[in-house]
Amino acid sequence: FLNITDTLQIKNTETIFLRGLGEGDAIKALKSKGNILKVGDAININQELFAVYDPNLNFAPRLGVPLHGIIGYDLFKDFVVEINYTSKYIKLTSLAVYKYKTCRSCETLNMEFYKNKPYIYSTVKIKDKQVPVKLLIDSGGSDALWLFEDDSLGIHVDNIYFEDFLGHGLTGSVYGKRTKIEEFSIKHFKLQQVNVSFPYPESLIYVKQHKDRNGSIAGNLLKRFNLIVNYPNKTITFKKNRHFHDRFDYNKSGIELEQNAVRLVKEKDYNYISSGDFLGSENNPSKTSVVINTKYTLALKPAYSIVELRADSPAHKVGLMVGDIILSINNKSTDKYTLQEVTQMFYDKHGQRIKLEVERDGVELTFVFYLEDIFMP
Repeated sequence: FLNITDTLQIKNTETIFLRGLGEGDAIKALKSKGNILKVGDAININQELFAVYDPNLNFAPRLGVPLHGIIGYDLFKDFVVEINYTSKYIKLTSLAVYKYKTCRSCETLNMEFYKNKPYIYSTVKIKDKQVPVKLLIDSGGSDALWLFEDDSLGIHVDNIYFEDFLGHGLTGSVYGKRTKIEEFSIKHFKLQQVNVSFPYPESLIYVKQHKDRNGSIAGNLLKRFNLIVNYPNKTITFKKNRHFHDRFDYNKSGIELEQNAVRLVKEKDYNYISSGDFLGSENNPSKTSVVINTKYTLALKPAYSIVELRADSPAHKVGLMVGDIILSINNKSTDKYTLQEVTQMFYDKHGQRIKLEVERDGVELTFVFYLEDIFMP
């Protein structure tokens, strides 16, 4: 799955239209067969890919890193895929040579496939009731768990919640409710007070074609395990890692940022030396020299702007607005941080003070607010 704006030499193409999460229209794409794809030492000589036309379908600004495409089933289907979240690697091994290590603390589940997408069965606890659910394995999603409301099955919001932007789908933005459930279970693995999102039904029209699907298990839950995904044998093995007991935190500011532009930043040039800049002798190391002149340079740095703002959130209440460009956070320029590092500050503890300097229509403004955890007892 690639963006057509990348330079590609694709062949055997046909035009199709794709639909997915979101309320927008279908997007136009090229479907191509017979391509060669190399990932590490793994090679697929008959790779099917989809190349999209829509320049707005670009996930890189929300991630803050370049992203050229998404790999999935057509590559993985012939391999045993190890996903190690602690060591941050993905390893593809041929089934014929793969050897499982003995692991008494692991849990192995069968996977079911629908339209080449993998699903597992697990259990959620809602209102003291254990509810079996069938979940899509969505390793690219940043949330922990998505559930589709179904009162007949007992899958519904049963806690304090707030309405929020949940993410970008293939055909638009997705909104819904964020809350927590009592417990999530994968066989003997049990996690308490798990973050869960309930997308609004209008965003699910084209993903509910698989009627048995109850939601998705995504990155913030999967990262608590190291995984062995055996595509040929349709099994997945979970082994808990050091992230297993991490708190299920969430963005307590109400701000969603995007890196969609650059800004000019004045920086000191520490490599600049001129004899006219010194008081004393610069050639005599035994004497103290004092720089009396400093040279500055202008550099282009990423600009982080607010693209979503939750109503009645701490940031909204103090007057921040969509379109504001964040210049500094807690008195430190945002050019010192990646987008992910800035966003992570909004996941801090309840009551944490956040000071933002922003640019709005060419004017610099300062705002102070405190993070609020609405799920605190």
